[in-house]
Amino acid sequence: MAGKKKDIIEDQVVREIRKSLGLPARQSPSKSKAPLREGYVTQAKKFSLSTEFLSQKTKAARQKDFESHVEALNQVAAQLDAANREEADKYSSEFRNLKVSEVHCLNAAFLRALHFENISDPQSQLAMDSIVFMRIERDFGSFDEWQKDFIACGMCARSGYVVTGYNTFLNRYMNFVIDEESKNVPVGMHPVIVLDTSEGSYYRDYLDDRKTYIIAMMKELDWDHIAERFKKAERMAKITAEVKN
Repeated sequence: MAGKKKDIIEDQVVREIRKSLGLPARQSPSKSKAPLREGYVTQAKKFSLSTEFLSQKTKAARQKDFESHVEALNQVAAQLDAANREEADKYSSEFRNLKVSEVHCLNAAFLRALHFENISDPQSQLAMDSIVFMRIERDFGSFDEWQKDFIACGMCARSGYVVTGYNTFLNRYMNFVIDEESKNVPVGMHPVIVLDTSEGSYYRDYLDDRKTYIIAMMKELDWDHIAERFKKAERMAKITAEVKN
């Protein structure tokens, strides 16, 4: 009886919300509620890194670590399908734990992919008339100042990442630090340059010399790939400007 009464109250709440939003009433509510489908499946890409600044053992270990996070993300997504939303609680609940784990695994998987995609270009070149160079000069004062700030962010990240991204609220590019996969992720940010600075990404080859690792990776940034991200960010900037106007 308690469960039936709870369902009735929830149906009443749903009807009131739909009415307040100006939505039409549901014509034939189903007696058996269909579960919300949150499950999704993503695949881990195989990256072939040509850089000589990382050993083969490090490359293999980071690829395996990336694949493990993708697998964990898929498992969490599947578990969310069966999670009990009625018992969701801010202090402790299965649903809360899964949603927190989802963000952790999602960031871990995709930030690693973004990192792999924009490093390891031995022929790294950046033209001064490129949109990338011009936007960096505009928002950081100079390319050199961007480099200094990027390195500083990388040095202070705690088992995380340094990221250059476009902020849709500030309408500019900026550097920021992400700690432990999912801490300090700013709202409205589109990443264009990502560098993994967690200990696992460099310790085998550089021990505790993180700065040398960061500089080595920056020497081989794939600016052609990064340029495509900047183009997407510029389209976002145009849309944001049109909406504000």
